Amino acid sequence: MTEASLYQRVLGADFGRLQPELQDYISLSPDQGRYGIGTGSFELAGCPRPSLRPALTAIPVRNAFFPDYGRDVPFTIRNFAHLDPFGRSSLTAVRNFRFDRTERIFEDTTSLTSPAGLTDYVGKRRNLATDLELSVSGDGRLHMHSPHTRLFLGRLRVPVPVLAGADAHAEQWWDGETERFRIRTLVRQRQLGTVFVYDGSFTYEYRDYDGGLPPDVRPQKWERRL
Repeated sequence: MTEASLYQRVLGADFGRLQPELQDYISLSPDQGRYGIGTGSFELAGCPRPSLRPALTAIPVRNAFFPDYGRDVPFTIRNFAHLDPFGRSSLTAVRNFRFDRTERIFEDTTSLTSPAGLTDYVGKRRNLATDLELSVSGDGRLHMHSPHTRLFLGRLRVPVPVLAGADAHAEQWWDGETERFRIRTLVRQRQLGTVFVYDGSFTYEYRDYDGGLPPDVRPQKWERRL
C-alpha cells in the first residue's frame, strides 16, 4: 500500500476538497517509484522592482531569489519525493528559469518536521528555512503560506524579524479550460510590496525513479534545524 504524501498527511480530511488533478499532483511519496516533471512558461518571473534587484544578489542563499525579471519565461520543474538523511518524508523541487541571457535555478526541500508541520528549506545549501502552512480554498485550490523565516549561517540560527522579512504566498490549481496546472507565487515585504514573483502554467508527467536523487538535484548541504 502506497504511503500518504507529506501534503496528504498535513491536510488530513481537507485533502479530499482539492481538485482531483491537484490531489494527484501533490500525492508523490517516496515509495511510488516515480518523479514528476513539469514544462511550461511563467507569464511573470523574478523581481519586478529594478531598485531592489542588486540587493537580491547580497542574500547569502544560492539558487533561490535572483535579480532577473522577465515575461513569458520558459521553465521546468522536477519534483522528487524521498526520505531526507534524517528520515523525514520530504519533497525536493528544482525549478529552472530560462531568461533571454541566463538560466536561473530555484531549489528547495519541503520536509515533514512534525505530525502536522512542514518546513521548507531553500537554496543550494538549504540555509533559508520557513514554516509552510497549507489550506484549501472553496474551489479546491491549494494555498501555501510562509509566515516565519530564518537563516542558518554556519552554526548561527538567525530569525528574520517580521518587519524586515517578507511574507510568501503560493497558490496552485488545475485550469480545466487549458488543461494545465497553474501556480502563482508572491513574496511581499511590508514596506516595499512585491519583491519576487512567478506566475504561470505548465503540463506535467511522471517518469520512473529509483528513489535516489540525481546528482544535480542533491543539495550541497542538508539541514535538520528548525
